[in-house]
Amino acid sequence: MKAMILAAGKGTRVRPITYTIPKPMIPILQKPVMEFLLELLRQHGFDQIMVNVSHLAHEIESYFRDGQRFGVQIAYSFEGRVIDGELVGEAVGSAGGMRRIQDFSPFFDDTFVVLCGDALIDLDLTAAVKWHREKGSIATVVMKSVPREEVSSYGVVVTDETGRIKAFQEKPSIEAALSTDINTGIYIFEPEVLNYIPSGQEYDIGGQLFPKLVEINAPFYGIAMDFEWVDIGKVPDYWQAVRGVLLGEVKNVQIPGIEVAPGIYTGLNVAVNWDKVDIQGPVYIGGMTQIEDGAKIVGPTYIGPNCCICGGATVENSVIFEYSRLGPGVRLVDKLVFGRYCVDKTGATIDVQAAALNWLITDARQVLPTQPPAERQAIAMLLDIDNGNDRNG
Repeated sequence: MKAMILAAGKGTRVRPITYTIPKPMIPILQKPVMEFLLELLRQHGFDQIMVNVSHLAHEIESYFRDGQRFGVQIAYSFEGRVIDGELVGEAVGSAGGMRRIQDFSPFFDDTFVVLCGDALIDLDLTAAVKWHREKGSIATVVMKSVPREEVSSYGVVVTDETGRIKAFQEKPSIEAALSTDINTGIYIFEPEVLNYIPSGQEYDIGGQLFPKLVEINAPFYGIAMDFEWVDIGKVPDYWQAVRGVLLGEVKNVQIPGIEVAPGIYTGLNVAVNWDKVDIQGPVYIGGMTQIEDGAKIVGPTYIGPNCCICGGATVENSVIFEYSRLGPGVRLVDKLVFGRYCVDKTGATIDVQAAALNWLITDARQVLPTQPPAERQAIAMLLDIDNGNDRNG
């Protein structure tokens, strides 16, 4: 069976991570989100998979290649051009990407599934496809019910008593919402749906194709299903996803490594004297990471491979990407550290290098810069990172 993963977006709401990592490659404890999607598709018999790529396309293609090691076949549709020897992405929209593939050569010749490449899901796709076919639907949106107080964060789908889609509401107020069923970015299509997508232009599934199907009264349905769905639309969502995995709330993602103590997992060759550190799980520490004596780590916390947590540093409820060095006495609470950036759980970002804080947080492979002690305390206040004082960060 055939499927498509939408992977061409720039992921602007997940910056700074997506400056160098495309959204489908964002790691959940070192495993890309898209890899979980491939596993799900293979499990339900979808083994021929098209992926549209644009932003940082080479990162996706070089990791997944032709799909052999994942038990599927993968081909890529690049959206963009070469300008002055450089690949420049020019995404054509989610629906436009489908049409581009079909115009190249008719690939979609039977019921097919389309998934957004930036969500962790645990869905019975087989049951969803069966329902879609029984309805005689040309297009089906897999929905999920959420508490009414959360509807304003999502696209709401309004259906009648038979499941036929009547309208969409984009992030409505709680009072205005006509439904608590939301669009999860999981779609089931028949090839005929491509007749409603124009060739050679940017066209969106949710914003253009779906309203068109409602307008012409096409057999267009939504099915609400009970399944695990972790959307990584923004940096805070990613932070919550990692927390959820560490806390055991995301059932389809296993914590890698070896459990060296209750709730404490490590990769290979972690350098740590367990008697001289304070580590409270759940915590994951990546391979070849050094935790110096006197460091404190409070879970749920993820520390990537090849990091260095210096003596006296405290890391609590945080996500630290690979090759990060946290200086002596630094206190990080509810933070995400990605290269030269430090992000709080609301998404507010500080460029550590531009703020002259690279004596506090730096690349573990670099020689440490010097910083006059008098300046350290004043600059640290910018980040709400404490350099030795007893604050909450």
